[in-house]
Amino acid sequence: MTPEEQVQVLKDLIAIPSENGGEAAVADYLAAQFTRYSAAHLTRVPYAPGRDNLVVTIGDQTEGPQLGFSGHMDVVAAGDAARWQTPPFTPSLRAGRLYGRGASDMKSGLAAMTVALLNRLAAGRQPTGGIRLLATVGEETGEFGAAQLTKLGAADGLDALVIGEPTGLTQVAFAAKGVIDYTVTATGKAAHSAIPSRGNNAIDQLMTYYVAANELMAGYRQADAVLGQVTHSVNLISGGEQINSVPELASLSANVRTTPVYPTPVVMADLQDLVNRLNQRAGMHLTLQFSYPEDVMTGRYDAPFIKLIQKVGRRALGHVVTPVGSGGANDGSEFRHAGQFPIAVIGPGSGTGHEVNEYVTVDQYLAAVRFYEAVIEEFFEK
Repeated sequence: MTPEEQVQVLKDLIAIPSENGGEAAVADYLAAQFTRYSAAHLTRVPYAPGRDNLVVTIGDQTEGPQLGFSGHMDVVAAGDAARWQTPPFTPSLRAGRLYGRGASDMKSGLAAMTVALLNRLAAGRQPTGGIRLLATVGEETGEFGAAQLTKLGAADGLDALVIGEPTGLTQVAFAAKGVIDYTVTATGKAAHSAIPSRGNNAIDQLMTYYVAANELMAGYRQADAVLGQVTHSVNLISGGEQINSVPELASLSANVRTTPVYPTPVVMADLQDLVNRLNQRAGMHLTLQFSYPEDVMTGRYDAPFIKLIQKVGRRALGHVVTPVGSGGANDGSEFRHAGQFPIAVIGPGSGTGHEVNEYVTVDQYLAAVRFYEAVIEEFFEK
């Protein structure tokens, strides 16, 4: 493909409004690109209506080295379109930057992987083994597409996996924190605010939990050498119906980022134990619900595949690629259950993911295409 054609692939993907859903339209587009080549084999894996994962396989999937690439097809909500300089799903190229929702996170990474594979197919170049592209749904809200593909065996037998999340192509994440999203709901008793003693204030219960939860999290003092400390952030809170009524219901939702020192199952058990203990107090009625908990993605900075990524970075990008641990979650937390293969998270993208006026530079996107092509070459030469 010419550089202009490569950029057009990214523009086409940005123009598909796959906001927390609608990924089937992205899968349709990708499938149309690969069906031109008989060497590419496609499998659609429906998750829900309008939400299809796509698996593309090239080469022998049973013999020889097996290299995987993965990118998610969903994007976060664009928010108020009036705050964007241009409509979020109308890709706009200005001063070398391509703007649009998903330009950075992560349709540029997905497009670059796709183009790298299409370029190989167009040249008739077959790997001495197998290549898989795993295009997933629902990464932004819980990695449930990756979980589904993992359970179905789509990542089985891989020797290494590249996930194209945005790192600016300057870093490669070999480990990532786990995630716990949870909601605590307090149930009290409504009453007139002039006689609060006749009620049971659900907000008071919630504040008791809030203080106790922060004390629990403060007890996770030991830092992981790579991923640092556990973090806990209460990000949503609601309660009450009107100003002159004691609230009967109140809830808060929080996000925890876990580490190998305090892994996801341990922290979940501690939170449930905390709620159980608080409920033993008079007037406390709390319930706890978890949403899509994710395990820590562990790895080694000195793994041979991470060193291969660094080597290719120096040659294809002309700069050092630094191995790091990531505080953000990605589909690797699910794919890691398919085997002990190394996972390298590296892709194009600025720090503007999830922001208004999100963008990626065209130069970095095109560099990512060259980088992924070089990774394939180096991997199968080894």
